Amino acid sequence: MFKTYLKLAYRNITKDKAYAIINITGLAIGLASSILILLWVQNELSYDKFHKNAGQIYRISNNLDGSKTTGSPAGLPAAIRMQMPAIKSTVRLLSGYPSVLLESGNNKFEEKRAFYADPAFMDVFSYTLLKGDKATALKQTDGVLITQATALKYFGNQDPMGKVMRKDNKDNVVVTGVLADVPANSDLQFDLIFPLAALAKTNNDLLRSNIWGNFSFYTYVLLNKSFNASPANLTGLEKQIDQIFHQNNPEMKASFQLQPLTKIHLAPAMLGELPGHGNAQYVSVFFIVAILILIVACINFMNLATARSARRAKEIGLRKTAGALRGQLIIQFLTESIFISFLSLLFAVGVVYLFLPAFNELANRKLSINIGDIRLWFSLFGIALFTGLVSGSYPAFFLSGFNPVKVLKGNVKSMGGNLLFRNTLVVIQFMVSIILLVGTVVIYDQLKFIKERNPGFEKANLLYVPMTGEMWNKQQALKDELGQNPLTNNFAVITDLPTNLGGWTTDARWDGQDLHKQTAIPIMGVNEDFIRTFGIQIIAGRSFSNAFKTDSAGYMINEKMALMMGLNAKTALGKSLTMWGSKGTIVGVVKDFNFKPVQQSIEPLIMPFNKIGGYVVVKTLPGKTNATIQALTKISKGLNPAYPFKYDFLDQELSNLYKGEQQMGNIFNLFAALGVFISCLGLYGLSAFMAEQRTKEIGVRKVLGASVLNLVYLLSSGITRLILIAIVIAIPISWYAVNSWLADFAYHINVSWLVFFTASVAALGIAWLTVSYESVKAAVVNPIKSLRTE
Repeated sequence: MFKTYLKLAYRNITKDKAYAIINITGLAIGLASSILILLWVQNELSYDKFHKNAGQIYRISNNLDGSKTTGSPAGLPAAIRMQMPAIKSTVRLLSGYPSVLLESGNNKFEEKRAFYADPAFMDVFSYTLLKGDKATALKQTDGVLITQATALKYFGNQDPMGKVMRKDNKDNVVVTGVLADVPANSDLQFDLIFPLAALAKTNNDLLRSNIWGNFSFYTYVLLNKSFNASPANLTGLEKQIDQIFHQNNPEMKASFQLQPLTKIHLAPAMLGELPGHGNAQYVSVFFIVAILILIVACINFMNLATARSARRAKEIGLRKTAGALRGQLIIQFLTESIFISFLSLLFAVGVVYLFLPAFNELANRKLSINIGDIRLWFSLFGIALFTGLVSGSYPAFFLSGFNPVKVLKGNVKSMGGNLLFRNTLVVIQFMVSIILLVGTVVIYDQLKFIKERNPGFEKANLLYVPMTGEMWNKQQALKDELGQNPLTNNFAVITDLPTNLGGWTTDARWDGQDLHKQTAIPIMGVNEDFIRTFGIQIIAGRSFSNAFKTDSAGYMINEKMALMMGLNAKTALGKSLTMWGSKGTIVGVVKDFNFKPVQQSIEPLIMPFNKIGGYVVVKTLPGKTNATIQALTKISKGLNPAYPFKYDFLDQELSNLYKGEQQMGNIFNLFAALGVFISCLGLYGLSAFMAEQRTKEIGVRKVLGASVLNLVYLLSSGITRLILIAIVIAIPISWYAVNSWLADFAYHINVSWLVFFTASVAALGIAWLTVSYESVKAAVVNPIKSLRTE
């Protein structure tokens, strides 16, 4: 029997090729879009689940009076490991920021993805060690673990084990192990791991176990398997960590949290978060988009199947007369819809396989689809089966309910066909399309707003050079050479870039401060040229100046910092501020400017006088950018010959902050366009069938004098009414949706009525263009031919 149903399904598809092409194309695009989105969603949800003990690994984060950070002090891991039996192992990580210079033979590269780690790193995490002994790989203080790609870059096909590499042009390190390349769905992304003990040579104070006020480390704990990690038990562990910390640092009011490793990627971002952090809202948005696109594709099938009911009415009547039961007819129609769904799936998989590289480039991911994976095919078949059942359910029950007597008398139209249900589906379909169009316009406007927004400083023509190697020790010579060249004499030296400031302190003290409240306050060291180079407005006081020797211990602050101190810009001047034991005077208050992404509101900022270097920022003269780069290259080679010259532009750095949003916008635009296209495809097919059903009526009207324009209006007016209903329903839903997304930005556009008007006009225009071809085609047919039908 099932074989018969398949034969009938095949015959019906080949018999009505136009119907089959529209349905298969719509479903294939819908399925392909959904598969691509779900691959992306699945990847986002899979972060760090590849670790053997993923369910037992937690990161320690902290809360400093509302400021949440990822850091913890050096002494905390050893203390909690000794006093808390539930903790099996701990590992500290320190970023090798901004870069490490490595050299082997003629190969010399700056490596930006490096960490320093405790020996327990290989016990806590499950990164695959291809060569070396995980028990000793990080115990050798002059050792280094490298990834397979790094080994190939430096040593080619040679065995890298035991090879000596030059680090930062001064130390030799030995390759003690080779790791498999880090999976793309790992929160930790690195090419090199150095032993944390190696830092003792240059910064032993940082590693001392009695240092409890410096939150520089990422700390991960591995819980014992026997520990029941219920919410209540985890809260108990967090309280124990708080107690241990306060025993060692009673003055600092900090609380600690245990973050499950597998949830870090999509958790709300904190201060000090690693690059590549995800966004749970985007996962939800795209999951909903995938469902909506699939719904639109299913609605196409339902509408077209019910609209062409007149064509199959006699077939159904004859089958019922011959003894076919309604249940058998339902199974037949469901088989047909599932058959079409599986055909669409095959095309969809081909489309996904073909366009996945382009999608990966668009989404900046390394997604893959393994055709030989049985579990994947089970999932895809499940989606196709579900799609076939959903899209075929209503047509199956509707068509199988035809009265054979009325059908065989040619009275199928009098049976109604539940026009209300079909119209409802069209409304839903275009309601989804309008929501997608509104989303597209709002995302475009917000990204444009971000790009064009004034951050509070002059971002154009600012070129920056990271200070590396000998530049740190030759700062005065560097400043002298920069100052002597008219191409580079407008420069500033700052500790960090004002784009996504990562430095912060809890050690700021001032008169009248509530010591029970300790907040992580961002800091950025600047020199006397910062204000001039960046064009930042001073609202009280002055900039740092070489004319005042006391400025080397002075501070500048922003308006928000003055407000935190209970002061205003004028009253803050001359007030004492102590940080890290260094007492100084506030010499200037600057107008608030953005030094973090626009998702975050402007925070208090302390700007001490920069004594340590960091970045040289040069304001280039108009039309002299290339000449300035050449001048900087010459200066760098003279002062720092061992290091390759690196530079970038601050406005590009700002743009890079919003790569995630830009990628999200591009992906959303792509699938919104596909969703609208699927809707139009269905509307085109529906308008063709509607025109066919009204062929005789059109002929009569033409004989009675109706013009082509009158007939086009007649055929499109019904669709227009449905689109208008869809607009009325879609506007409040889309308003809520886009404002929920914009709420994640501290600074965003206000959604005006023009956005909804534009999307509505676009939806109407697209619908009219879609139905106009079939409407005009039907309207210009010779009425003699029209009246011969039926």
